[in-house]
Parts: sequence; C-alpha cells; structure tokens
Amino acid sequence: MDSEIAYDFSPAFIIYKSGRIERLTGEAIVQSSLTPHNGVVSKDVVYSPGESLSVRVFLPEKAAKTGEKLPLLVYFHGGAFIIETTFSPTYHTFLTTAVSASDCIAVSVDYRRPPEHPIPIPYEDSWTSLKWVFNHIAGCGPENWLNKHADFSKVFVAGDSAGANITHHMTMRAAKEKLSPHLSGSGISGIILVHPYFWSKTPVDDKDTTDVTTRSRSETLWKIASPSSKDGVDDPFINVVQAESVDISGLGCGKVLVMVAELDLLVRQDWCYAAKLERSGWKGEVEVMETEGEKHVFHLKNPDSEKAHELVKKFASFIKGDIYLSRSDSKPVKKHNGKF
Repeated sequence: MDSEIAYDFSPAFIIYKSGRIERLTGEAIVQSSLTPHNGVVSKDVVYSPGESLSVRVFLPEKAAKTGEKLPLLVYFHGGAFIIETTFSPTYHTFLTTAVSASDCIAVSVDYRRPPEHPIPIPYEDSWTSLKWVFNHIAGCGPENWLNKHADFSKVFVAGDSAGANITHHMTMRAAKEKLSPHLSGSGISGIILVHPYFWSKTPVDDKDTTDVTTRSRSETLWKIASPSSKDGVDDPFINVVQAESVDISGLGCGKVLVMVAELDLLVRQDWCYAAKLERSGWKGEVEVMETEGEKHVFHLKNPDSEKAHELVKKFASFIKGDIYLSRSDSKPVKKHNGKF
C-alpha cells in the first residue's frame, strides 16, 4: 500500500515506504512578472536545458530604464535540500525585498531536490548555474539583463539554510575551478550565509544541543537527502565545522557575513563556522550578526516583522558596502574573535 509512511516530517513533507514524497509546503508558485513588485521586475530563464532547470532573474525597475550596472547577487534557496523552490511565494517575496534594498540584480537558482535527486545532484546543479551566470562576464551571454546590468567586479553569493550550505561549497569550489577563463580568481567578492545548514554526529561544542531525539531527527533528515553518505552527518558536505579533515582556508571570497538566530537549532554550528574560518588562515574578513529571540529562517516565515526588516537591511548593507549598525535589542554586527 502506498499509504504506509516511512518518514513523517510534517508540516514539511512525508515520505512513504513506496518511495513517494508528499511535499506539504513550498510547492506553490508565483509567476515572474515585468510588472514591478516592490519596485522590482523579474523573469525566468533556463540555465540547464537538458534538465529543464531555470533561474529567476530580478532587476530593479529603475535600472531597467537607465541601463546602469549593478552588483550581482546569486541566491540559493533553503529547505533542507528537499522542499521549496526559487518560484515559491516565500523566495519570490524575499528576493524582491532584498533586491530592492540592495539595489542589485539577482539570480535565484532552482536546483533538483532529494530524495528523487539525492546529493550531490543539488550541488552539481548549483555549480552549473554559477557557470551559466559567469558566461555573461564578457557581456555576450544568453540573458540580456545580465549582459547589460551585472557588474562582475561585485559578485555576491548567498543562501539560507541548505542554500547557505550550497553557497559555502560553491565558493570553495570556485577557488579551485575557474568559473570563467576571464577570471584570475574565484570571481566572488563576498558571501552571505543565513542560518547555514551544517551538522555533525556529535555536538560541536558544550553549548550545542545534546537531546537524543533532536539529533536523531537531524541525522534522518540528512539520510533522506544523501542516502549514499557512508559517514552520515559526518559527511564533509554537512560536517563542515567539526571535521578536522575539512579545510576551509581556501574559501574563494574576500568577506563573509554569517547570520545566526539565537533559538535556531543550528546556532552553535553557525557561530563555530565563523570561528573555524578565522582560525583557518583564510585571509578575508568575517562578520556574525545574531538576532535574539528568533528561530531558524524567521525572516522568511514572518517577513513583515521588525527583526526581519533588520536582517534585510544588514543583508543589503553587506552588498552595498555600507556601514550598518543593528538595532539596539539585537546583538550588534561584530568581527568574530573566536570567543563565545
């Protein structure tokens, strides 16, 4: 019977013993539009014809009229690799808001999802999308908005949760493999990791959760996304922080913003990622912004809240290169110094 449940991760998804997945959230679609939303227009463009994969490109309406060059943001959505798409109301709303605040052009990437397409497929799709983006660096790529408006001297890559995990790995890979023959380095100026999805078999420090049920549930979630991982959650794709064998000193960008939420299950992993990055010998600058009293991806679930607005302001200031001070009742943005 197809009704027998193997894994119940309601209200996100259910997987049945037959292998069928029922996604309970993130499946609704908002159409792209040349009618401005938040002062931003959008269009969908295929980046991988063979796999029928698309990106959604966002452009401030005023730039479309003036032809000006803008910083370029490449964004990878979250959802534990398993749910959500770049076309969902959640991500369409966030990207229009972020693009409007940042005054940038953005490419929001859709990638194939487990369990139908297990890891490493999401990473490979994401790399394909980045290479497609950098095909426009000489101004003669297939998408005119990128040719006309993208400033490839100011490229930022960002994502939340699983998308932040992808962002880290794409930036590591970009330092080793050229995204374009026109580049001398990685081509990535900075990255923003919003509540990044890193995990490990054992707690990352003495402040990390030790609850057996919580940790077991997290292991199961990764097993669904990556059933071939012989090391489980100690796979280097997910155990970026604790594994000594994972060297992140070659991260291919000059600055990093890590955004963490105080009540997020991943908060200790995220703080320790920033600490590991500083200790690694990496030559860039890392900042951490913590939002007090909030849980994982709170800004996507409640985008109209004051703290969500503060997160977007910091996100935008990082791209624009502005100096920004966070609200007084949140911990300030600060250089991470390895002390917690």
